[in-house]
Amino acid sequence: MRFHLRFASRMAVPTVILPVLSMMLALPSARAATGDDILLDQQAIAQLEARAAQANPREQCFLYTELVHHMTEVAAHQMNEGDTQHASATLKRVEHYARLIHMGLAKDTKRLKNAEMLMHKTTYRLTGFLHSASDEDKATLQATLKQLDTVQEELLDQVFSH
Repeated sequence: MRFHLRFASRMAVPTVILPVLSMMLALPSARAATGDDILLDQQAIAQLEARAAQANPREQCFLYTELVHHMTEVAAHQMNEGDTQHASATLKRVEHYARLIHMGLAKDTKRLKNAEMLMHKTTYRLTGFLHSASDEDKATLQATLKQLDTVQEELLDQVFSH
């Protein structure tokens, strides 16, 4: 009797898991379904820029990281639409805000781990676009990615030093 129970339980796992796993892979990711990467319009980006500029120094790191993330999404959308001129301008603004993050890291920062995680996600996303970008866009993308990688490393160093 034990043999049959063990055999039955071993058979049940693959017959249950495989259909469930195939359904999960076929469905859109939960992250996409939650709208985590909402594409902000220019007005919302301008509001976030103003909030970050006027925030106290402890909060600026995270707010600028959030701004970099959203602007990277906008640049990606612009590239996908074939609007490389605006995408390049947006990426230059991303570099500017990455420099502001870099300069502000010496200040006592709030939500540092969240900023590092968001920067990691942003650099990963930008790396994906680098592989599919045209040759003329790669230089701007590489420069922006280099700046963001540096900022991410510094954020990570700050996270582990606190």
